[in-house]
Amino acid sequence: MGLILLEALLALVVLVAIVWWTMFSGRKGGELNLPPPKDDHGTPPPPPSSRP
Repeated sequence: MGLILLEALLALVVLVAIVWWTMFSGRKGGELNLPPPKDDHGTPPPPPSSRP
């Protein structure tokens, strides 16, 4: 029983380590603020419509 609990604890530690690594291993200054993409004519795309 103790070995199963130890193995479950180890799996939980590995899971937390993977989540921690993926959350905090990005850019130092955060994500880059890129301007919105433009179409072929150089104008920004229209906002998405809210019609169904």
